Parts: sequence; C-alpha cells; structure tokens
Amino acid sequence: MSFMTIIQIVLFLAVSIVFFLYSRPYLKDPRRHGFYRFFGWELTLFLVVINLRVWFNDPLAPLQILSWILLLLAILLAVIGFLQLHSYGKAEGSFENTTKLVEKGLYKTIRHPLYGSLILGTWGAALKQPDLLSVIVAAAATLCYFLTAKVEEEEMVEKFGEEYKAYMRRTKLFVPYVF
Repeated sequence: MSFMTIIQIVLFLAVSIVFFLYSRPYLKDPRRHGFYRFFGWELTLFLVVINLRVWFNDPLAPLQILSWILLLLAILLAVIGFLQLHSYGKAEGSFENTTKLVEKGLYKTIRHPLYGSLILGTWGAALKQPDLLSVIVAAAATLCYFLTAKVEEEEMVEKFGEEYKAYMRRTKLFVPYVF
C-alpha cells in the first residue's frame, strides 16, 4: 500500500467521523434533512479523496479549468450563503436553526444556495478525474442533496407555514430562474 493511499484512507476516515458525529441525531430518521445530507457529504468526500492523486495534474486542460471554476463557484456560494443565513436568519444555537425566514441576498432567487454549492463542489471534484466511478458517485451525491433540500422544505413548511410556501412559489430550488 502506497503512502498516498494511506493518507487517502486516513483522511476519509477522519472527516467521516466528524460528519458522523455532526449527523448522528439525524441518522435515525430519514424524514429529517440531515439523514440525506450525511450521505451526500460522504459521497462528495469520497470523490475528493479518490481524486487527490490527480487534483493538480494537467492544470490547463479544459476539464481541469472547468473543475476549478465549479469549485471556486461552490466556495463563493457557500461563503455568501453561510454569511447571509447567519446574518438574516437570526439563528438560535446552530446556524441551521433560523428563527426568521431568509429571503434576502442569494436567498431571494434560490432557496438552497448551500446545497447548490455542495452540488457544484461535487461535480468540480468529479471532473478532476471524470471516469465512470466519479460520474456515478457525483450523480448519487447530487440525488442526496436534492433529497436533502426536499426534506428540509417539508421541515420549513412546518416551521414557517404559508410564508414558506409562498417563498417556494417565488424562488427556484438551486439555479436562479431555472430550477
């Protein structure tokens, strides 16, 4: 076993433990958004780890450039999404536990910029080595994030009622004005 393989295994296990500890309360109930999010995180992590060997190979190849664009957009979307959720959502405890429906900034046109960022990052990681395994894993992770968003929307309808339903009619899931 090579040194790089050992690093990949250790990295995957260490980050998986963190994901598991954070997600543990959700893993008992598939009707909670954290259940599907955990599996999306694991699949994305798997893509990142298995593609570590080729992360910086041939940096000017078209797919590598597209990969970096997707990864940078993912980071940008995540940072802005977290900041806006925190500042506009008036969270209690965890940033997820907002007390106010966020309809400003990114959230004015898309309901789930954070899951959108995870999808972009997942495909950015998949494009580092776009083989059949990477495409299948990225598609499965995308499905997990879609299910996460749908389940979370049920939770938000429960929490915010008709206000959230109206918000859903005005905004798109992940891509402004499209989807």
